Amino acid sequence: MVVRVGFAKIGNIGSAPMIEFLLDERADRNDIDVRIVSSGAKMGVEQAEEVAAKLLEFKPDFVVVTSPNASLPGPTRLRELLAEKNIPVIVVSDAPAKKIAKDLQSKGFGYIIVMADSMIGARREFLDPVEMALFNSDLIKVLAVTGAFNIIQVELDKVIDAFKQSTKLTLPTVIITKDNAVEAANFNNPYAKAKAMASFEIARVVADLTVEGCFMVKEWERYTTIVAAAHEMMKYAAKLADEAREIEKSSDSVYRAPHSRAGVILSKRKLIEKPTEQIQ
Repeated sequence: MVVRVGFAKIGNIGSAPMIEFLLDERADRNDIDVRIVSSGAKMGVEQAEEVAAKLLEFKPDFVVVTSPNASLPGPTRLRELLAEKNIPVIVVSDAPAKKIAKDLQSKGFGYIIVMADSMIGARREFLDPVEMALFNSDLIKVLAVTGAFNIIQVELDKVIDAFKQSTKLTLPTVIITKDNAVEAANFNNPYAKAKAMASFEIARVVADLTVEGCFMVKEWERYTTIVAAAHEMMKYAAKLADEAREIEKSSDSVYRAPHSRAGVILSKRKLIEKPTEQIQ
């Protein structure tokens, strides 16, 4: 069976640009077919309706909806339109979505809330296209190394497997924190694990500054400095993530979890060895 996986992207978070590639990193899986429909940066109700209509043409088995703050009208309308067609929906969002987690679950939606997926410093005096790209590249590195992407990969693969095996479908209800993230990253060295945890927590706290700078402070000189400070924090979080991975590389113990062509998650530790189905 080939599982049809839809990704509906409305607005952007750090988890969104790479999420579909977490399922097929070598472009050779033969058990899934994927389509992505995106509204770009805008995330209003009109864009949500257009994204839903286009994605439904694909007839997905389930849909992953990525957005900032899943409680906003656009993301809410998008998942409701998909649910009306009895399409299972998994919401992937950032920390503000935590306040509606119980509501999402009560309405039958799955969710993966990534606490370190912090808001960007979106002030015109500071943010230009280059700064936007740099922030997202730093954030993606943090989410990749600290284990957040490991969790997303595993949880989505569980749903795919349920469709393939025709077993009961259980959608994820996961909040990704420093603790479950670094456990999923499977660090071998405790110092690497500590650095990754610090990286995750710095990235998480970035949102405190960007929210303050974007919504609370009105004086432009002050908010420009505040959002710049937030981006400096994310840059340092990425540096710590790099250091954590380098420690693992130095002892030849980087955890790798590639997919087989059939979609099975394999694993390995040493650089010069073949991945196997046995978790190491």
